[in-house]
Amino acid sequence: MRQIRFIAALLLLATFNFHLSTLQACTNFLVGKNASVDGSTMISYAADSYGMFGFLHFAPAQDWPEGAMREVKDWDTGRPQGSIPQVAHTYSVVGNMNEHQVTIGETTWGGREELWDTVGIDYGSLIYIALERSKTAREAIEWFITLVNEYGYASEGESFSFGDPNEIWIMDLIGKGKGQKGANWVAVRIPDDAISAHANQARITTLPIKAKAKLNKEQKRIAKKLNCNIVTLSCGEGKGEVCEYWWSKDVISFAREKGFFSGADKDFSFQAAYNPFDFSGFYACEARVWAFFNHFSSDMDRYFDYATGKTFRESKGKNDGEHMPLWIIPNRKLSAQDMKECMRDEYQGTPLDITQGEAAGPWNSKLRYGGLGFKLADENDTTQTTQYWYQRPTATQQTAWSFVAQMRNGKKGIFWFGVDDAACSCYTPMFSCINHVPECFAEGNGDSYTFSPTSAWWTFNLVANWAYTKYSRMYPHIRETQQVWDEKFNTQIAGLDEKVAEMNEEDARAFLTSYSCSQAENLVADWQRLYIYLVTKFIDGQERKEENGQFKRNPYGNSCGPNRLHFPESFLRKIAPETNHE
Repeated sequence: MRQIRFIAALLLLATFNFHLSTLQACTNFLVGKNASVDGSTMISYAADSYGMFGFLHFAPAQDWPEGAMREVKDWDTGRPQGSIPQVAHTYSVVGNMNEHQVTIGETTWGGREELWDTVGIDYGSLIYIALERSKTAREAIEWFITLVNEYGYASEGESFSFGDPNEIWIMDLIGKGKGQKGANWVAVRIPDDAISAHANQARITTLPIKAKAKLNKEQKRIAKKLNCNIVTLSCGEGKGEVCEYWWSKDVISFAREKGFFSGADKDFSFQAAYNPFDFSGFYACEARVWAFFNHFSSDMDRYFDYATGKTFRESKGKNDGEHMPLWIIPNRKLSAQDMKECMRDEYQGTPLDITQGEAAGPWNSKLRYGGLGFKLADENDTTQTTQYWYQRPTATQQTAWSFVAQMRNGKKGIFWFGVDDAACSCYTPMFSCINHVPECFAEGNGDSYTFSPTSAWWTFNLVANWAYTKYSRMYPHIRETQQVWDEKFNTQIAGLDEKVAEMNEEDARAFLTSYSCSQAENLVADWQRLYIYLVTKFIDGQERKEENGQFKRNPYGNSCGPNRLHFPESFLRKIAPETNHE
């Protein structure tokens, strides 16, 4: 980080719009099959929304009679949106992965408010309808646009991740305004040797307008059906890989009509037209993409000022500087474990580390109150206010659930699922073919207002929220337990694959269902034991002594006196001036 001069260990000052104040703030990482250690494609997703309950969605495969309808409810609010005709057969869905290993994630970016609508199909419903109907990522994209063109889009601007065992795609999409069907959108197939990410900011910029489009029969069908342009390019390291662009034919003309863009077609940027940057788009969003790339590239220092908003602020919003790429070629191949660790990222080892600085308190807590930041009036002129920003890492306390989806050719897909703050959670392997989900992850086992002792979400929240009070002291115990389970699951996968390879489909489903459910319940039981241990060890501001793996007792069997934890010296020196002394 030798070139990084912009230190932001606590919070950052800005006077730009607060565009994420009411939006979900999620994160997606994507890995092509030639960028992974085992040839898997991977997508990760954190569903970050204050008040959301974390459970594992499940829909069984089903045949439907002619004339059947599918009810549509807004995913965020439950508001009825109407019904659409059902297809003859729907595929089973576990979380955000279906039985064909098609996986979809999302992050909300909002964008131009005049293009939002509440009529049609919302982004969450699009995800699950497409998963029920698609055998490939391309089919899922096709369903998205077909449904939006027919019924309208009832959400704000979104980025979506699509994956199957062969391909990964990013799509940026926003509606056309109240009462208007269709959408403005662009989708890009990421090269197989690359990794990509999005985090609440549209990331697709210019389009290959001048490239000659040589389409195969299937591409021609899609281009006609979706009324879109399709271009395939040589991309990636050494141009040995392929990327593919799809975009709605009127995406540029619509932007001109609305006054969002006025340049030459070759200079059109979807992001600039439909989701123009404000400060939060960098500091609260692009910085997470930068952190992901930074784990797998030695060349990310040059983007730090850009990704964290310093360049934007100093140029007074001109957005000068070198933009971060949509994808990079990693300096090593990624495993599913790498993806889990990236989802647990708290900006450790960077100037953005959320466990450092005054706001972290004496025990290095990541917990922040009031959302992404706060406003203060000027002490000399109360009519003037300044917006302050906290760091916003990938691992955050408001996560309801997250996953790492591992799509594997020739093997069952693995939907690594966890609830609550990923840094304090553990990912359990849920296989793409399972017949039902474990009780601890099931919908209806409590909610965010109803405590359930058998709910994974409540169990992991108990541990994390207690740990936030003395994070630097308690987190090592969480991390140790987390690593034991990670190693156990990672070791078991190869053996499971060998067993399943010898089974018929029905037996394989039953076997993997039993494994996934039993391991999830065992994990939750262990986390409940961890909670009891942490409460016992750190109760009342003390730290109980241990000996040979047990809490230490005196020779008579009674408890020994605890260690009385002082604040760290650095904090004591800060409070000394306001503390009485001899």
